[in-house]
Amino acid sequence: MKILLISANRERSPYPVFPIGLAYLAGPLQAAGHELAVLDLCFEQQPETSLREKLQSFRPALAVISLRNIDNVTWPNSRSYLEGVRSIVSSCRGFATTVVGGSGFSLMPLEVLTFLEADYGVVGEGEELLPRLAQLIEQGENPAGLPGLLSRGCATFLPPVPVERIGTPERSLFEVSRYQREGGMANVQTKRGCPFTCVYCTYPLLEGRRMRLRPVPEIIAELHALVDESAVSYIYFVDDIFNYPPEFAETLCRAMIADKLEVNWSAFINPAFISPGLLDIMLAAGCDAVEYGTESGSPAMLKNLGKSFSVEDVRSASLLCRQRQVDFAHYILFGGPGETRETVLESFELMDELQPTAVIAMTGIRIFPGTSLYRTALAEGVVTADSNLLEPVFYISAPVRDELAELVTSQAVSRTNWVVPGLEVNISDAMLDALRMFPVKGPLWKLIKRMGRSRVRPI
Repeated sequence: MKILLISANRERSPYPVFPIGLAYLAGPLQAAGHELAVLDLCFEQQPETSLREKLQSFRPALAVISLRNIDNVTWPNSRSYLEGVRSIVSSCRGFATTVVGGSGFSLMPLEVLTFLEADYGVVGEGEELLPRLAQLIEQGENPAGLPGLLSRGCATFLPPVPVERIGTPERSLFEVSRYQREGGMANVQTKRGCPFTCVYCTYPLLEGRRMRLRPVPEIIAELHALVDESAVSYIYFVDDIFNYPPEFAETLCRAMIADKLEVNWSAFINPAFISPGLLDIMLAAGCDAVEYGTESGSPAMLKNLGKSFSVEDVRSASLLCRQRQVDFAHYILFGGPGETRETVLESFELMDELQPTAVIAMTGIRIFPGTSLYRTALAEGVVTADSNLLEPVFYISAPVRDELAELVTSQAVSRTNWVVPGLEVNISDAMLDALRMFPVKGPLWKLIKRMGRSRVRPI
């Protein structure tokens, strides 16, 4: 069967992200004997024209559309991507049977499938389900009842079955070098699953709470292929938390050192599971920047957000980076349950003390079904059971709801190392385009030291 893999993601802020989810699907589909073609819309100037031409030239029987995100999860300047994806599904109709999947789809599968009007939807991991679906369609059989599969018009579905053995993404059909050139890095996943209980997080919903680790030799082989075959010089590990379990992170880093991989990298780090020894091994393995999902500098807010660490953990982790002169960033989420003016200011005060390279702050927290935050929002009347959450809805604590934007803007603009995307403090699309002109690989926030002064709505 001819199968067209379509990456619907066109978001390039803060940088284009390689469609690793589709790459994970390509290998199993090829192994099942299917003929594949890829259309990555991220770099297409005229996506509708490109899609039409690909459909006419390739003539696929099945079009698999990957939806990475529903929207940009940014308040107050939120933008939805669903209309664009619905246009893609509509264009494919008449050419091919349509299947939609991806992390964005899996957050609200019944609602998204209804909106997009696709033929099928794949919830969760598709490496095993999608080849089975393709086989049944090719044989003219009814695929109803497959775990994780939705059909158009259905009201329920069987829960997906997690993939036990995570393979290696097949990147040969994609422009890896372009993402390295224009995005500054390539992405690699070392594990799936998240055992933590952050109130807003969708990772446990998408990947489950049980961690599944990839074999280290396979990760090393993937890194070698990226470096040797695609001239990749920078890696971003896309794991929810790179350094958990710490023993696994250390084993991987030691393997990277032993193989003498000439590549730099960065990752998201939990401050409760970083030690001097682990950080030193990470640096020896090529790490040149770390990102902490800190979310708040207030002890009360860390508890309210369900974080697994304390303010003292954040202090200790930051000190390790400063002592080693390693660039590090803290991510902050303002507006969660119990947020007040005082807790907002606590976060600014802690960041002043820690002196990170950058602070990336978001105001308001996107509400997704199935999270603890959703249940809190229901109880408080922020949303109802009938609320349409396909449109971005954000939780902002009542005590700061009316002043949060002004308060965060006034505080952040006086600090040169703060970036607030939704409020356009030290960030804009034009500014990101300008920053990409610097010969720097890795996270763009590493360049914040060159900005000089803080700006609202920079050009």
